[in-house]
Amino acid sequence: MDAEQLKTIIQAGIPCEHIEVSGDGVHWDAIIVSAGFEGKRKIARHQLVYATLGDRMKTNEVHALSMQTVTPAEWAVLNA
Repeated sequence: MDAEQLKTIIQAGIPCEHIEVSGDGVHWDAIIVSAGFEGKRKIARHQLVYATLGDRMKTNEVHALSMQTVTPAEWAVLNA
């Protein structure tokens, strides 16, 4: 799997205003900006992303994923 494939999988499950994915094919970092995260705690946001990945996390296709999951408003503050 490459970064574009992982990005596409996440975008298919979560409407994203912005997404960045990088990594070495096993260990990944992602910044995911979605209005779908509004009102959700960090753990619930991560669970949404894990749900989009399904069995890929269990089969080590995606061994590790470090995420920054933010709403569009939070993203605007971070990039002000």
